[in-house]
Amino acid sequence: MKKAWYSSLIILVLFSFFMSCTLQDGLHTKGVDESPISYKTENVIIVVIDGPRFSETLGDSTGTYSPFLTKDFLKDGGLALTNFYNDGFTYTNSGHAAILTGFRQEIRNDGTELPQRPSIFQAWLKHTGKQNKSAWLVTSKGKLDILANTQDSTWHNKYLPSTSCGIDSGKRNRGDLLTFDEALSILKTDRPNLMLINLKDPDVAGHQKKWGNYLKGIQQSDSLVSVLWSFLKNDQNYNGKTTLLVTNDHGRHTDGISDGFINHGDGCEGCRHITLFAAGPDFKKNIKINTLYRQRDIAATVAELLNFKLATEGTVMQDLFK
Repeated sequence: MKKAWYSSLIILVLFSFFMSCTLQDGLHTKGVDESPISYKTENVIIVVIDGPRFSETLGDSTGTYSPFLTKDFLKDGGLALTNFYNDGFTYTNSGHAAILTGFRQEIRNDGTELPQRPSIFQAWLKHTGKQNKSAWLVTSKGKLDILANTQDSTWHNKYLPSTSCGIDSGKRNRGDLLTFDEALSILKTDRPNLMLINLKDPDVAGHQKKWGNYLKGIQQSDSLVSVLWSFLKNDQNYNGKTTLLVTNDHGRHTDGISDGFINHGDGCEGCRHITLFAAGPDFKKNIKINTLYRQRDIAATVAELLNFKLATEGTVMQDLFK
């Protein structure tokens, strides 16, 4: 009897240990402790094209407004996710925060509230011990300077990346061409390993109710990504060692919902269905992938590539890897 009781106790302890290892409140820690793989990626550049709908980008079979990304990029080593979603809050600041922290979070959209969690910038800078000019936040929207910091008291004002946000790093917006020139200059001089670039024009034109300018904003963003890709391929510091991710913070209302392309912010297909284009030495090439992934999976995937720890709601997008 005593022996049977002891055996049952051992089984119970082992089961409890197993459950504690597999159930962690939905959170995942990606990076050093889980990834013995040595990747070729040393640098990650994220471009966020602010606010175009899937229907005017990857969802347009003609590629009229994004000819580089939807055609040339996919022939030149890139891949595209056709089933990529913002499953959180479809606003600018919340969307960008999800990309960089891996958590869905509702924060004020006016630039007065910091993200609730530390970003990949902070986690990577702590892990590597590198100077802040090794990580850069370069945005057309001034209010996105909040992405450099966090409310989390353990991380607040620590391991902050360098920033160039809006005009004079204030709350005013800066033109996308100026923002892109700034980002390219930083890539040539500081040689950062980690950078996020925000391009605002599609979103701003949409809010201004200017359909033609909205489409021109998408076309210009596509053209700027083409220039960036050419630079990364031909620069000795970045060629063969850099992963490029091009995505969106949110889409826009589907036609017939609310005021259509003019706005965004709900859970309609137009607001949620966004794009992710990617290329890098560790990724598959020249394909479209239909696996469902989410915006918050970007942070987990960057942590995997650069081999640092990051607590996140997201998961590594394994189908992208060779």
